[in-house]
Amino acid sequence: MQEIQTVEQFQEAIESERLTVAKFYTDWCPDCHRIDPFMPEVEEAYQDRLTFVSVDRDKFPELSQELDIFGIPSFVAFRGGQELVRFVSRAGKTREEIEAFLDRAVQVAESLQK
Repeated sequence: MQEIQTVEQFQEAIESERLTVAKFYTDWCPDCHRIDPFMPEVEEAYQDRLTFVSVDRDKFPELSQELDIFGIPSFVAFRGGQELVRFVSRAGKTREEIEAFLDRAVQVAESLQK
């Protein structure tokens, strides 16, 4: 998962025509660390359908506020600079919930290509 270092890098990632999912997290968030063990497997399972980037909410507070990212971890799917679907809440997330969100993101992206 590519770690976003600048707002410009984030903009470039989400403006791609390839489906891009941004994971918003912080270092101090217990729920963010709970998903760490299985996220590499999830990334690998979806690597042919989308690109993952990660955004530390504490490093980019204005961006997070602009996108209404208040709960973490949160996931937002983009393509061509447009937000397609989001999984944003204050609740912890399970692998199954994240995979269901990713499946939905892929489905929405594919339906827009038709």
